[in-house]
Amino acid sequence: MKVVLLQDVKGKGKKDEIVNVSDGYARNYLFPRNLAAEADAKVLNDIRNKEAAKARRIELEKQAARETAEKLQSLLVKITIQSGADGKLYGSVGTKDIAEALQAQHGIEIDKRKIVLDSAIKAYGTYTVDVKLYPEIAGKLNVLVCG
Repeated sequence: MKVVLLQDVKGKGKKDEIVNVSDGYARNYLFPRNLAAEADAKVLNDIRNKEAAKARRIELEKQAARETAEKLQSLLVKITIQSGADGKLYGSVGTKDIAEALQAQHGIEIDKRKIVLDSAIKAYGTYTVDVKLYPEIAGKLNVLVCG
């Protein structure tokens, strides 16, 4: 009997998979515990629609990430920080500072965990910082640290 798993079933498969099981196993174990439903046309159509909606949502997220990456390429984020007499910064510039400055200056909100910084910036200058927007999509952001 073909059934659609409504939850993960150990040894049989993951949620929303279509598996072939014996009639007794389906009627006596899977159906009473609401672990599976019979694979009829309605259930199969629902699964197909869920998969199509998920693929569409992922494609929209990727498109938005690509657009954001293109915007970031042309932006310059200026961070002003104080320094001592010898030119060393008081403290350092981290991902949180970059994310806040990007939000304040350009209105683009990016999570600080998506900004990749090898180590905190501890000197004046212009830096290029990677921003991971989606698993395969990354952008570059120019950061100017001045006094």
